[in-house]
Amino acid sequence: MASLSDFVKAYDVRGLVPEQLSPQVATAVGAAFAEVVVLPEGHSGIVVGHDMRPSSPELSAAFADGVTSRGVDVAVLGLTSTDELYYASGALDRPGAMFTASHNPARYNGIKLCRSAARPIGQETGLAEVRDLAQWLLDSPTGLFAPTRGRGTVEAREVLADYAAFLRSLVDLSGIRPLTVVVDAGNGMGGHTVPAVLGTAAGLPELPLTVVPLYFELDGTFPNHEANPLDPANIVDLQAAVVHHGADLGLAFDGDADRCFVVDADGTPVSASAITALVAAREIERARAAGDTEIRVVHNVICSRAVAEVIREHGAQPVRARVGHSYIKADMARTGAVFGGEHSAHYYFRDFWFADTGMLAALHVLAALGGQHAPLSALVAGYERYPSSGEINSTVEDAAAVADTLRAWASVRQAGIDELDGLTVTSPGQGGPMWWFNVRASNTEPLLRLNVEAADRETMEHVRDEILGLVRAGARGGHESERSHD
Repeated sequence: MASLSDFVKAYDVRGLVPEQLSPQVATAVGAAFAEVVVLPEGHSGIVVGHDMRPSSPELSAAFADGVTSRGVDVAVLGLTSTDELYYASGALDRPGAMFTASHNPARYNGIKLCRSAARPIGQETGLAEVRDLAQWLLDSPTGLFAPTRGRGTVEAREVLADYAAFLRSLVDLSGIRPLTVVVDAGNGMGGHTVPAVLGTAAGLPELPLTVVPLYFELDGTFPNHEANPLDPANIVDLQAAVVHHGADLGLAFDGDADRCFVVDADGTPVSASAITALVAAREIERARAAGDTEIRVVHNVICSRAVAEVIREHGAQPVRARVGHSYIKADMARTGAVFGGEHSAHYYFRDFWFADTGMLAALHVLAALGGQHAPLSALVAGYERYPSSGEINSTVEDAAAVADTLRAWASVRQAGIDELDGLTVTSPGQGGPMWWFNVRASNTEPLLRLNVEAADRETMEHVRDEILGLVRAGARGGHESERSHD
């Protein structure tokens, strides 16, 4: 029998199919979700969606079977992006479940769970209880299929047009100049949502956009490249197509289309921190125009220092948070923040139930670019202020020992230390160049992640190499990469 602790992660479920995540496991998780989350909050129904992976229809149907066994109704959305699922949860005020493994290879699948109004569920906010009850149901001879009340119903529900119209209502695209945009959906759910949001299929006004599609065919085997645009290898086709078509920009979405990545007209990637700063500035001004006086924006510990600087320059308060959607959403709800951004290209909006939507971030980029005549590279230049290392991953034998070594290193140099998420060390501020680094364990993989930023490239490279040497002294097998999946 599967041990759920092996693949129930910090803020979602993600495992191999069927070795870990099988239809039987999905049924148990569905029943546990109904018992732990849905019924105690007084809800009679949930929404369920799935991505284009071959295993997703069967797993989502098994999950719905577990939910209905507890007397809870299920609205089945069918093929859905994760942010479309969040829209349904918010608009219908129902808990939800999305079957996707995001950027992971085809042999994986997973479940992202949320409370009503797209409120997050993580290990500390209910996921551990769902896991433990599901495990008990799997281990019990009769528990899984013993209904405690009348069976719930299953009905199909279509929300794509409403989702598209809602997003378009949040960003004013009227009057933008004509733009050519290449969109790489990576055979993921962006191929489902981009035509609806940027097109006229939902009865929306036509936009002055020429969209050049790449890999819009829904195919969970990912025949062209992995649906993880954080890996530079997976945006090579997008970069080439932008240059070939003379496009103004390129957009890439991950497998479940909740993250958006941007390249400029030269095919150069724009950092997620720069997009966070750009969108933050727009959302701050939008909130101020609506009468808000105390405006906050959340960013995670890995974002560039430029993000907090831009937030302050626009008269708002930055709020620093842990990496991960459940933490960002919780901090946004607690502080009433108008926007939140992560280095991994997750973007969160107060007007979208504090949930993440790459599509809404893309609309902001299009509106900002189309509202003036400079190229995207010039538009974001003021947000790309400091050289950074990117995220460098290492497999280590003893992460705690590495952290102790780095604390000692920082103490000798009288550097600042905080441990909000992993270990962040900042330069002493005694007249030398600014630098900071963060080392943290991944929430989704057995890796230690290093990020370094500094006032100039020479300082960044010096700090990077010195710290990386200390980290790799504890490395097992020398596994390093610059791919981030959190």
